[in-house]
Amino acid sequence: MRVEEGFQLTAYSEGHPYTDDLVLPNLLQRLIPHRHLLEINADLVRFGQEIKDEVASLTPLVHEPKLTQYDQWGRRIDRLDTSEGWRRFKDIAIREGLVAIPHERQYGEYSRIYGFAKVLIFVADSHGIMCPMSMTDGAARVLELFGTEEMKRDIRSRLISRDPSIAFTSGQWMTERPGGSDVSQTETVAKPVKEGSGSPTKVGSPYYLNGFKWFSSATDSQISVALARTGPLSEGSRSLSLFLVPLRLPLLPTISPSSISNGIFVHRLKDKFGTHALPTAELSLNNTAAYLLSPLNQGVRTIAPVLNITRIHSAVSLVGGLSRALAIARSYAKVRSITSRAANSTSPVQQLLMHTPLHVALLAKVGVTYQALAHLAFGTVALLGRSECGVADSDEETRLRLLTPVVKAFVSERGVSAMEDCMTCLGGQGYMEENSIGRLIRDATVDRIWEGTINVLALDLMRAASSKHGIKPFAKWAGHIISSLPVDLAKEFGLGKSIDSLHSSLETINGGFSPSGASSPFIPRPLLFLFAHVAAALYLLEHVVWAAAPSRRNQYHAWRADLEVFKRWVEEGLDSARVEVERVIALENPVGRAQVDLDIVYGPGLKQAKL
Repeated sequence: MRVEEGFQLTAYSEGHPYTDDLVLPNLLQRLIPHRHLLEINADLVRFGQEIKDEVASLTPLVHEPKLTQYDQWGRRIDRLDTSEGWRRFKDIAIREGLVAIPHERQYGEYSRIYGFAKVLIFVADSHGIMCPMSMTDGAARVLELFGTEEMKRDIRSRLISRDPSIAFTSGQWMTERPGGSDVSQTETVAKPVKEGSGSPTKVGSPYYLNGFKWFSSATDSQISVALARTGPLSEGSRSLSLFLVPLRLPLLPTISPSSISNGIFVHRLKDKFGTHALPTAELSLNNTAAYLLSPLNQGVRTIAPVLNITRIHSAVSLVGGLSRALAIARSYAKVRSITSRAANSTSPVQQLLMHTPLHVALLAKVGVTYQALAHLAFGTVALLGRSECGVADSDEETRLRLLTPVVKAFVSERGVSAMEDCMTCLGGQGYMEENSIGRLIRDATVDRIWEGTINVLALDLMRAASSKHGIKPFAKWAGHIISSLPVDLAKEFGLGKSIDSLHSSLETINGGFSPSGASSPFIPRPLLFLFAHVAAALYLLEHVVWAAAPSRRNQYHAWRADLEVFKRWVEEGLDSARVEVERVIALENPVGRAQVDLDIVYGPGLKQAKL
């Protein structure tokens, strides 16, 4: 039989990444005032159509970057060549203002929500370009807060430009071989340039850096922000400063060619599991010119805005990937038929997957997860926008500090698993590269590692909760959201059990962060998951209260589904997260548990190290 003969599969149709999404338009309707939403909505519709019609077609132009270290005469050149598709994606991101929008602040605090909405609908087709864009976003914020006037005028203006012919992108160099996420062991040393030695571009106090950066995920950028040691190694992270580093010289007034200079040698490009189009490199710094960006020995505090922004970018990008994976699975279910037997009948019938309850139940489970993660991510984005515009109160600043590590860790953990479910919903077709779900999973997996693994972020949450205000602002906000639920609405739709579960979980969270609970070495990870699950539930409940208001029910028809999403999110997952935290708190012998863990992993006989 020829392939053209016999049964022919029906291809699914790609929908509009914004208007066909069941969550984002409704979420923006609640978060953004109507006076701004009309313009923002129109731009998202336009951009979504461009993504569908043009951006997606660039995928065949994407391939892995190529590094040429030496020319034919044996001279070191370190020429980095990226694909045409990668360069086109970068131009689109710059032109569409994915970095510029939150810094232009045309819509004030809502500019962050607008910018991240564009990121969400673009990221699935962008092959990792939002990695350098997120670092560029963070670097622009750091320059705004700490840069010299020359840095703001000459560098930041290009970081937030919408003109691809002059725009800069930025990397960030923290990770080194000794410590990974632990920057206290940084080996790179910074020495001030002696007076009269000259400097390629006088944008700040000049230094020379010498060291080795283990991960550089924007090697084709024009600049990077980098940590380097300006004090003794014994001081750990307290002797690190932050620097602005040009990758190529001269940096100004024109964009430099692809060859890397400024004493930077590319040891090799990383061979990664995903983000294949993104040039990630190991870099050797040899008297590399750099400019002091932070106050001396305050580099970790100064680079914090970059980390916060990139962590939120990670969360939103993963939500965008899940949105696309779910859209593909939904579309496939509309065209794929299976043989089924109707109730009370022995005759087989052909039935679409979308009319098969068992299949749709899995899609609904993924849909609940997607909606919860989207609300959690954009709730955090809204706080970031308020903070950057100076309108957040102290409670909101504390909630942002608590939620930033939480949203990145939780979305990456739950989102990748949900994408895998979407892949299985296509059967064997889901495992094919052509539909892009495999690439989405590979690219999203890095978000469980980059900018902190889940364990690292859980420890960060514990540090944030031990600060002056602790989790009191979060508990206060939770009480406000729960009390805003109308009694008649809760009674009519049987929300009492869900609300009781929320109250119980909040009590368990308080116990987990108490001195006795926090003393357990096993508490950070399950406590982060419970904290995130509760936060997502609260944002879903906030949306339900808004959507189910009597004045809105006739115009907003999805409110019943939103209400059911909240119930399922709480009743089908929150209790298990709470029980796990309570189990850890109740452990009578954590040291003994740690020893048994060691025996399971490495075999009996190895003793637990004393810390």
